[in-house]
Amino acid sequence: MTAERKAQPIPEQYLDLFEKPSLGFLATLMPDGSPQVTPLWASYDGVYVWVNSAQGRQKDLNMRARPRVAICMIDPDNTGRYLSIRGPVTEITSEGAVAHGAALAKRYSGSDNYTVPPGVTRVIYKIRPDRVHGMG
Repeated sequence: MTAERKAQPIPEQYLDLFEKPSLGFLATLMPDGSPQVTPLWASYDGVYVWVNSAQGRQKDLNMRARPRVAICMIDPDNTGRYLSIRGPVTEITSEGAVAHGAALAKRYSGSDNYTVPPGVTRVIYKIRPDRVHGMG
């Protein structure tokens, strides 16, 4: 067994993109190899980028089957400034996913009323940044 690759840190000048409501675009791969892109909210824990979704959605199915992804975070104050990240999904868990979703909802929409419909399982996907590129 080989050791897990070390994550590339997010450059300090782009950390603000994870503190304000910066929209992210997640690229996953469909079964036929074609790309699927979804806008979403994201957070960063200092090592991994976290995204949140409902189990069973297309991006969930894609990340489980083909865990190599890319995400691009756009600065809402300057759309010419962005951060591009590529790497594998290293962990998928439902533990803490509702609280994570609530924290994202607070940051992105200011709402304290985050609810999950009955029968929906929220999931966190932890993405290890292997390649990081910023612009602007």
